[in-house]
Amino acid sequence: MSADTPSPHSSSAKPRALRYDGFAIALHWLLAALIVGALGVGLYMTGLPFSPLRLKVYSWHKWAGVTILALSALRLLWRAGHRPPTLPPSMSRLQLASYRISHTLMYLLFFAVPLSGWAYSSAMGMPVAWFGVLVLPDFMPLDRVFAEAALQPLHKYSAFLLGGVTLLHVAAVCKHHWIDRDGLMQRMWPGPRKETAR
Repeated sequence: MSADTPSPHSSSAKPRALRYDGFAIALHWLLAALIVGALGVGLYMTGLPFSPLRLKVYSWHKWAGVTILALSALRLLWRAGHRPPTLPPSMSRLQLASYRISHTLMYLLFFAVPLSGWAYSSAMGMPVAWFGVLVLPDFMPLDRVFAEAALQPLHKYSAFLLGGVTLLHVAAVCKHHWIDRDGLMQRMWPGPRKETAR
């Protein structure tokens, strides 16, 4: 049984929060803002002519990518040690399966997108310096042909896939909030924690 699935033996189970803890909520919204920002900057910078502005925007994009990678690792570690809150009991098996598949795919893409971008920069001979201070080691050996043929499309289309899955995630949450009215959005909405479920 998944950790997200309410236990049928709720009377003997430990109390479970109905909402994520404050640290998990903060990580969620910070990552959401960074991902949307990085996707927007990525779309904007590809149309820029070669210039100091283009180089600066590319650096911002890389900084955001490394930050997303680091926070995703932190979030995954935090999740491993903290049980998620219960899901609404009204969710069908199909909804539960969709929930798990989409979340697994999102976690994979949280790592695949920045790692492929880092690999592309390394293979192109463009080191990644996080905020212009911490120079990261090369993730791939220099190979501009492979970078252009494989790594650049991988980074581009995995980013598009992440954007699409994110939109589906937002649409599903809105559906649960305004149509199903099952309180799913409250699990991750910022605010004081109150009750627990038993």
